[in-house]
Amino acid sequence: MTVDAAAYLREISATVERVAAAEAGNVRRAADAFVRALDRGGVVHAFGCGHSEAFAMEIAGRAGGLVPTNRIALRDVVLYGDQPRAVLDDPMLERDPAVAHRLYDLAPVKPQDVFAVASNSGVNGAVVEFGSLVKERGHELVVVTSVRHSAGVASRHPSGRKLTDFADVVLDNGAPFGDAALPIPGGGAVGAISSITAALLAQQITVEVVRTLLDRGDRPPVYLSANVPGGDVHNAEIEARYAGRIRRTA
Repeated sequence: MTVDAAAYLREISATVERVAAAEAGNVRRAADAFVRALDRGGVVHAFGCGHSEAFAMEIAGRAGGLVPTNRIALRDVVLYGDQPRAVLDDPMLERDPAVAHRLYDLAPVKPQDVFAVASNSGVNGAVVEFGSLVKERGHELVVVTSVRHSAGVASRHPSGRKLTDFADVVLDNGAPFGDAALPIPGGGAVGAISSITAALLAQQITVEVVRTLLDRGDRPPVYLSANVPGGDVHNAEIEARYAGRIRRTA
């Protein structure tokens, strides 16, 4: 296979088309879970470690996205907890199941909330334990992962379970084993897939939520860009409804 920008474009374009077609039903199911939470007065909590944090950023707090959303990240143990900055230098932090409990406890979670968690492998200790906690506490859980990669590696959680074992809805990001798409002569590969398809799935879920609300005659709580006239006022007005529930209004 050729290794150049055009080859990557062909690969990512084909993957996007394949994911969009294969996951259409699961996108609707995920959107339904979000709507159920919003109808109960809940919010959407999004979590991902490493590059999977990009998925959480697509869900929570961006222009064109839903206002009642909250992003959870490993750094929260420092920003909102009592851990020293140095803990974030540990490359094994995302493999530690104990950190999941701290993250959940630090977040402004209510029983009516829903969770969306992304992990390409779905096997590291923190994210698996987080998924377990979410279900133990009675929340619906939407998961975005590479089904192929997750099936090809052993769990790093003491239970031997994987993130998908706790999901109410699983969306496959279509990434190959190892994430990168273009093999390099002599070994390895280049051209990651998961961030692009995870962003696609996040935006599709958001659009489906808004479609449902519009079909019911409701006004969707959606952010405007802060860089357009009236954006700040519009956003502040809606955010005020969720004061204390999303970190942007804590």
